[in-house]
Amino acid sequence: RPLVTRHSSLVTPLHLTRPISNRHRSVGASLSGEIASRLGPTGLPDNTLTIDFTGTAGQSFGAFLAHGITFNLRGAANDYLGKSLSGGTITVAPPPEATYPPESNTIAGNVVAYGATSGAIYLNGRAGERFGVRNSGATLVAEGVGDHALEYMTGGQALILGPTGVNFGAGMTGGVAYVLDLDGDFDLRCNLASVDLYPILPDTPEEETLLTLLRAHLSATSSPLATRLLTDWPSSLPHFLRVSPASAPA
Repeated sequence: RPLVTRHSSLVTPLHLTRPISNRHRSVGASLSGEIASRLGPTGLPDNTLTIDFTGTAGQSFGAFLAHGITFNLRGAANDYLGKSLSGGTITVAPPPEATYPPESNTIAGNVVAYGATSGAIYLNGRAGERFGVRNSGATLVAEGVGDHALEYMTGGQALILGPTGVNFGAGMTGGVAYVLDLDGDFDLRCNLASVDLYPILPDTPEEETLLTLLRAHLSATSSPLATRLLTDWPSSLPHFLRVSPASAPA
């Protein structure tokens, strides 16, 4: 039975399981296009279609993913994951049998969430370079990123739970990012011509926003790192910084 018909708003929630390999590219793009053509940009109701994938996804996994779709990948993904994300949710975590610490390993390639407008991506591991470039409204979480992360970001929010490359936030004009700066050298890695850095004080709305993001990441990926940070939150909080466009109000 079709998930949605052209002349009806009725939907049938589905939960599927599929294998995937790196020869499968742009998985979800055609599906999202069909949904958009039938229902418009609002997409499906929340949690209408959930697909659990296992394996290594090819380029552009979850590209243009529409609202109401959740892709859960247990494995890894190549470049352009979540390109132009349009309301859907993508989670990526190692397979259950993995024995390595996820936060020390790269789980997604370069240019994750390029041009994302809405939706969410949760990565239980690191991403490559140019993470979140031109994000204008999505929620993005990764446990480390390469160079040029959040370049030209205009909206949305990001949480980086690990090391960053250089030139973080170049050309950032909107949105907000929270960065875990365990080594205390993040100011040497970000683009201070574009962004300002602020501590996050306890018992403030900023702390609550950060906690909400961290808990959502834990729920989506079962991240061991998120578990450790939340378990000793009073000690964790002082290591976080808020990154906002330069001259934005504190």
